[in-house]
Amino acid sequence: MVIKIINAVLILFAVFMGLKQGWAMASAKPEMLEMFGKWNFSKTAVMINGSITMLSAILILFPRTFLLGNFLMAAGILMILCLELFHKDLKGAAIELPFLALNLLIIYLQHPLSETT
Repeated sequence: MVIKIINAVLILFAVFMGLKQGWAMASAKPEMLEMFGKWNFSKTAVMINGSITMLSAILILFPRTFLLGNFLMAAGILMILCLELFHKDLKGAAIELPFLALNLLIIYLQHPLSETT
């Protein structure tokens, strides 16, 4: 029971961060455009990436789409992590690692409302 509560809190945190960062990208905040601009992402590409990030955060909330949402969010984080490493920005890559680990931990613990747990 305690594990389910902890996992629910972790899920809510991941969803909050996904919506927050997704909104910053979808609304084309200057800091997001600057970050993605160094990887030659257009404003439209950043906005699409933000929309996918927000969609993945919402999908995590529901047991039937839980795995898909986590997969999409982890894929987005992994993309950023790889781009940071490709440009030899170890600090930027290190910042992404806990968020990737969070998605993997949430997948391992499974959805708290799922019948399979």
